Amino acid sequence: MSSIDYSKPLATLLRDSTHEAHDQVASSEGAKLLLSGGLSKEEYTRYLMMLWHVYDVLERALDRHATHPSLEPTYNPALLARAPALSSDIAYLLQVDNWKSHPIHVRLMSSSHTPLRTYLARLEELSKSSDPSALLAHSYVRYLGDLSGGQTIRHTLAKAYGLDETSGLGVSFYAFKELRSSKLASQGEMKRIKDWFREGLNAAGEKGVAVKKAVVQEASTAFILNAGLFDLLDTNDNEPLVEQAQKTYPIASVIAVIAAICLSHFVLVIGGFTGDKGYEKLIAFERFISNLWDQVSK
Repeated sequence: MSSIDYSKPLATLLRDSTHEAHDQVASSEGAKLLLSGGLSKEEYTRYLMMLWHVYDVLERALDRHATHPSLEPTYNPALLARAPALSSDIAYLLQVDNWKSHPIHVRLMSSSHTPLRTYLARLEELSKSSDPSALLAHSYVRYLGDLSGGQTIRHTLAKAYGLDETSGLGVSFYAFKELRSSKLASQGEMKRIKDWFREGLNAAGEKGVAVKKAVVQEASTAFILNAGLFDLLDTNDNEPLVEQAQKTYPIASVIAVIAAICLSHFVLVIGGFTGDKGYEKLIAFERFISNLWDQVSK
């Protein structure tokens, strides 16, 4: 950390110092499956449950220190708070009102998931600290991550899990309101929100070098803790649904089937499929087409 130029704005310091950590997390198997819609629906829901616990603790901590000089510039729960949206999405995905009593959540919280518990314990520790400035690092890692590419992720996951993107049911976590209205934020508005957040980071950094150091150092911890959540994901027997949808049969096989269909049409017209004899011919052709399709589908 001694080589860091703390005269730079805090937003710049955070971007530069966490670039490598961000790339490592984004390239993890769990992250790639999540962002491609490749997790099973149950596993995706379990991940949202973990996120809910993170945001619940983080946002209660931010509420507690709303007027703190380092946290006040980026404090805007009406705009940023994610816990309510996560709870709504989980309930919709499970089709229940009280998802906290659902077996998936009960198993999650009854097992010793050290990475999740470590994450929550760290947030609680910062919340109780005499100087909670480092909470800003967790806001940076989580909120800017959600704002960056949120609409693209929302579209991918809605398609993967058969959700209605227009209604927002099941994918409201990735939707933000406009900075100064209750309308759904467009891509351009999301950029304005991120710019506003970065301005708040820089305003917090103006409180002194000690604040910058605390936030920059904690940001590395925040990325490690987030990576731990991805490590908890079950990545076995999962295949990105987007990739599944992109699979195609070999062109030669497709041509063979088309040719067979054309031939069957010719026989139907010319062969005179009438009466009992015609019916037997038709059944024979149906078997032929079925066998051919089975061969090219293997």
